[in-house]
Amino acid sequence: MSRPGLGRRALAEALGTGLLVSAVVGSGAMATRLSPGEAGLQLLANSIATAFALAVLILIFGPVSGAHFNPVVSLADWWLGRRDRAGLSARELGGYLVAQLVGAVAGCVVANLMFDLPAVALSSTRRGGAPLWLGEVVATGGLVLLVFALARAGRASVTPAAVGAYIGAAYWFTSSTSFANPAVTVGRVFTDSFAGIAPASVPGFVVAQLIGLVVGVGVLVVLYPDAGRAADAVVDAKAPAAPVRAAGA
Repeated sequence: MSRPGLGRRALAEALGTGLLVSAVVGSGAMATRLSPGEAGLQLLANSIATAFALAVLILIFGPVSGAHFNPVVSLADWWLGRRDRAGLSARELGGYLVAQLVGAVAGCVVANLMFDLPAVALSSTRRGGAPLWLGEVVATGGLVLLVFALARAGRASVTPAAVGAYIGAAYWFTSSTSFANPAVTVGRVFTDSFAGIAPASVPGFVVAQLIGLVVGVGVLVVLYPDAGRAADAVVDAKAPAAPVRAAGA
């Protein structure tokens, strides 16, 4: 079955990324209202809501666009698939990246409005320093490895639960609380609430995420040299690829 047109897929990426950011920002705002002064409870509520929302959104939009919702995933898909003529083309990659960024900003605005906050308020929460950047490298690299290892093994059907579980856990085992997504990072600039990140902190986070992308892809190609042949399984969740087996595997 052929994939939907790029317009439909870009719309799915915009909607999915927007709803993901709405879940992140909205659950953070709700958590601060219900548990004022309780940082641990606030993070717990935020992480659980994000993990479940992400899993559900992948189920909804996966059959249309592959549910990347993340420039890092789209970049990895394009890069890994180039040699085998699989995954996203350069034109499709551009469409996905624009849709993800636009969706992330729109999702943040919607979350702000739902909680009677200013539609746009630049965050004053500064996040940075080597420990947090290292946390982003770990979170992003692990995400890339997870998504494409599942695709290579023909197990794309478990991606919603696996990715949701990983991001929910990474909220707690990384120092940065696992943004792991340049589009979401940019979107969270526009809320001065629990989930926000100050504009000056964004470049450090995005650079760390791109380093995580390189690390994740590097580990992936060492463990699974043929992973690029399964890139279409990430793009087209309707037709997961059969397990790709290297000679002797």
